[in-house]
Amino acid sequence: MTRIAYASPGAVAVGPYSHAVDSGELIFFSGQTPIDTATGLLKEGGIPEQTKQCFVNLFSVLEAAGLSQEDVVKVNVYLTDMGSFKAMNEVYEKQFSAPFPARTTIGVASLPLGASIEIEMIAKRRSK
Repeated sequence: MTRIAYASPGAVAVGPYSHAVDSGELIFFSGQTPIDTATGLLKEGGIPEQTKQCFVNLFSVLEAAGLSQEDVVKVNVYLTDMGSFKAMNEVYEKQFSAPFPARTTIGVASLPLGASIEIEMIAKRRSK
C-alpha cells in the first residue's frame, strides 16, 4: 500500500512524521502540541489557550484532508497534569457537536517541547 499523507502549513511537525495518513476509509492524525505556527513556539497561557491551539492545528490538517469536525470519530488527549482535565474539557466541548467523538484522556509524565497537552484524532471519510 502506498502511504497517502496530508500536510498543512497551519500545523507543525516536530519530528519525522506526517500530519495525517490516509488508510482509505480512516485518516489518522498525528498528535498536535500547542505550537503557534505564527511564532513557532508553544502557545502562551494556560490549558484553555493551549487546548484551543491544538485544535487550530488539528483542524488545519483536517481541512487539508478535505474533512471537517463532523468526520472525527476518535480523539486522544494527553495531559501532563490531570488537574487540567476540567479546563481542557470546557474548551474541548466547544470543538465538536453532539454526538461527540469517542475520546480517551491520558495523564503522561511529559510531552515534546515541554507541552502540557497533545491531541490526536482519527476521522472517517464519508461514503460517496
